[in-house]
Amino acid sequence: MRVTQSMLANNMLKHLSASYANLGKYQEQLSTGKKINRPSDDPVVAMKGIAYRTNLTEVEQFKRNFSEAYNWIENSDAALDKATQALQRIRELVVQASNDTYEATQRQAISQEIKQLTDQLVMIANTKVGDKYIFNGTNTLEPPVQMNGTSITTSDNAEEVKIELAKGIYIGVNVDPTKVFHYDASQKGKGLFSDLQSLANDLDDPAKTGKEINEYLGYIDQHITNLLGVRAELGARMNRIELMEDRIDSQQVIAEKMLSDNEDVDMEKVITDLKTQESVHRAALAVGARIIQPTLVDFLR
Repeated sequence: MRVTQSMLANNMLKHLSASYANLGKYQEQLSTGKKINRPSDDPVVAMKGIAYRTNLTEVEQFKRNFSEAYNWIENSDAALDKATQALQRIRELVVQASNDTYEATQRQAISQEIKQLTDQLVMIANTKVGDKYIFNGTNTLEPPVQMNGTSITTSDNAEEVKIELAKGIYIGVNVDPTKVFHYDASQKGKGLFSDLQSLANDLDDPAKTGKEINEYLGYIDQHITNLLGVRAELGARMNRIELMEDRIDSQQVIAEKMLSDNEDVDMEKVITDLKTQESVHRAALAVGARIIQPTLVDFLR
């Protein structure tokens, strides 16, 4: 086959164009830090990147869910702590009032304090976080306890508010209000607010004896025990959530590493490849200058 001057020139231009393309690729990798910048560069790497990014997005969403879960549980525990303190104070007052040496006016004064503490407990039961009531099950838009004069009504919604904290794993973050605030006027010892209202009424009744007032100690102790039990359950859930968060943190590190290994360039290798390509490109220019017409050679110089 006869090789002409034009063929040599065309081949040289083709190879120089390919060399420039390689230089451009390495320069783009250095500037972006990525192996590929469009799916056509490497479809396999691009498809894996989509899968890794989906996984990383899920993990990041779970981490945001943990913040919401902590918000619910910590606010619930803080509210129940205040409720426990109020009940402890009510217990002290019952012990005082059960003494038969107390006069009717003294017991009425204690009754007034217990009524105020009952109002405080109603406010605690109606605790809101943001725009959500945290002690009314899944019905977070309505208060669980409502007062109409001396009448108190409570919700019996015990459905769990669940948050997904891992793939397919939902954890309840609310408190069952029926275990601490349930109202049942039919029998003493069955409802917190019914017991407190009965206690206040008996304290206002001069005919009631210290022994009759003392009977409320058992009911108050039971409500305190219920609160402590609920708080212990909250603590156990908190411990589990913290363990799950540690696991999600590890998954995030692994997902980010896999994504980096798949897409990020090895800077040392790219720089070495770039320098090698520059040497090849200079050699190609030098060789081309020797085989082309002298006038073109002079131009290249």
